[in-house]
Amino acid sequence: MNPAYDFTGQVALVTGASSGMGLATARAFAQAGAAVVLADINEPALREAAGELESAGHRALAVACDVTDEDQVAALVDQAVAAFGRLDMAFNNAGIQIPSSDAADEDAGVFDKVNAINLRGVWACMKHELRQMRTQGSGAIVNCSSLGGLVGIPGRASYHASKHGVIGLTGSAALEYAPRGVRINAVCPGTIDTPMVADMIAKGELDRAEAAAGQPIGRLGHADEIAQAVLWLCSDGASFVVGVALPVDGGYTAQ
Repeated sequence: MNPAYDFTGQVALVTGASSGMGLATARAFAQAGAAVVLADINEPALREAAGELESAGHRALAVACDVTDEDQVAALVDQAVAAFGRLDMAFNNAGIQIPSSDAADEDAGVFDKVNAINLRGVWACMKHELRQMRTQGSGAIVNCSSLGGLVGIPGRASYHASKHGVIGLTGSAALEYAPRGVRINAVCPGTIDTPMVADMIAKGELDRAEAAAGQPIGRLGHADEIAQAVLWLCSDGASFVVGVALPVDGGYTAQ
């Protein structure tokens, strides 16, 4: 059973919200009473996701956004505040995975792309969310890192660089903004059963059985398990939690 949260009257923003962990988190925020701003680069899937929430009686706003474009990110936050009057919580989740590669052979374009989305995108989102939260004097931000932000794995250097960067970004900003009433943390998912992971499995980039066996709990994680970690970090239950990189990985990083 998941814990119950009451975010009535609050506003949450979720990037990468059209599927996977982002959609699960948007649903969870909405079910807890928050108005939810869903952002994604995949506009048709985004509209469908927001429509699902609205059909269930929730307040939702879909905003197409490429997080690598800071102007679009600034407009996203502006639209959220224009629609709902404030911004209380954010899950900066938009990210990509890249194929495994020998570190000596990886193309610079691949490095630039994964860091543009996974790191610079988180930086841009957090920057503009903080401008609103700084004015309010309150807020909670959760940035999406990965178990790849805590450990190294052969063949994953560029991806892990982006996710390690998210943790450094989170920790420094958390120290800067804790005295101003804004809590910033990161969540570090393990291998989660999402469309992105399913795509990796279909392409032969990941073996499902091996991935499950590699997590001490013996299975892949579920998107709603990440959502519940995000909601906790945004809730009053985590009011003294600042600057953490929380593993939600079935024990992978505890080995």
